[in-house]
Amino acid sequence: MSMIHFVGGEKGGVGKSVLSRLLSQYFLDNAMPYIGLDADQSHPTLSRYYLDYTRPINLDHFESIDQIMELALENDCNILIDLPAQSERFLDRWIEENGVIEMCEEMGIKLAYWYAVDSGPDSVKLLDNFLTKYNDQFTVLVAKNQGRGSDFSNIEALPQLQNSDRESMPLYQFYIPALHTSTMQKIEKLGLSFWAAANLKDSEVEHLGIMERQRSKVWVNKVHQTLGVLLSYL
Repeated sequence: MSMIHFVGGEKGGVGKSVLSRLLSQYFLDNAMPYIGLDADQSHPTLSRYYLDYTRPINLDHFESIDQIMELALENDCNILIDLPAQSERFLDRWIEENGVIEMCEEMGIKLAYWYAVDSGPDSVKLLDNFLTKYNDQFTVLVAKNQGRGSDFSNIEALPQLQNSDRESMPLYQFYIPALHTSTMQKIEKLGLSFWAAANLKDSEVEHLGIMERQRSKVWVNKVHQTLGVLLSYL
């Protein structure tokens, strides 16, 4: 059975692409069949770090977005879509005009939306709107990115998160711990996958120092433990 994972969040700079890369690395490390789709036309981050496993889609055109369902039906795997900021209106139109949720139910395809947030007031408002709009149409996993803030009390105070026992689809929340800032900046600068960040030490290729690799390895392992638990619920 295929599963579609949307990774989004309307606000920019909250760590959507980092979350997409962490999920991609989890699928690869655990030999879980996976296809990545990069919907960010201006900054195609997932394609940069996981090029061999990722293809572009254009949210402006149904014919391009339709790949999501076609791939899910043709392959027994995880389909991961890295969404850009302010993309909900495109996704809404595709879902509503094509009856995507009903089609997934009919075909036995699972849907999950990984919603990344920082600790700012904009994230609170946008997440509230999203949860109100989609109510219990599919599983939502709220990723509180500690690399973009430390106090998520306003997020956690949202009524939907206070009572996550929804009628049909579950709602989860979890933390993405912060990685040491200069280490993350170096990973970004060198364009390393999270596997390469933790393991690459070829003298002919630019790589992280030994302790930077160790920090990356510990961080990825910590996040992957959390992702493993969450994925077991889906």
